[in-house]
Amino acid sequence: MLSPRLHHFLDERHAPYTTLSHHRTITAQETADAAHVGNRNFAKTVMLKVDGSLMMMVMPAAYRVDLTRLSRAMGGSEVELTQEDEFKDIFADCEVGAMPPFGNLYGIPVYVDARLTGGAEIAFNAGSHTDVVRMPYAEFERLAEPRLLYLAHVM
Repeated sequence: MLSPRLHHFLDERHAPYTTLSHHRTITAQETADAAHVGNRNFAKTVMLKVDGSLMMMVMPAAYRVDLTRLSRAMGGSEVELTQEDEFKDIFADCEVGAMPPFGNLYGIPVYVDARLTGGAEIAFNAGSHTDVVRMPYAEFERLAEPRLLYLAHVM
């Protein structure tokens, strides 16, 4: 099931998307496999703190964030991974760890690894560990209005 906030947001903006259901998964790699989506086109969300403020990094499941490079890209800001208990209440309509990459729906800035821009489509968690949304990448970019960054490296 899509998070109610995401469902309303996409439908209200007449965004073209499809949903896929799959068996319960936890990691982005497992979800990409279960949904039969390549791990370079499946977007995972990574919650970070930049100088103490929450931000969302959206990146391919095949990669991991490089905190040093991110800090440099942010002008030397202090960047650290957040703990789930620091953000889970913000995403009350989502299962922990299955937030969709629309931080803007929750008042959180969104940054996207530019490597996601190369594909025609993007897929991501829909707010649960059993549902995925697929949509054109250009539509995601229009709706999420992310800042583009080059930050990831292969795991």
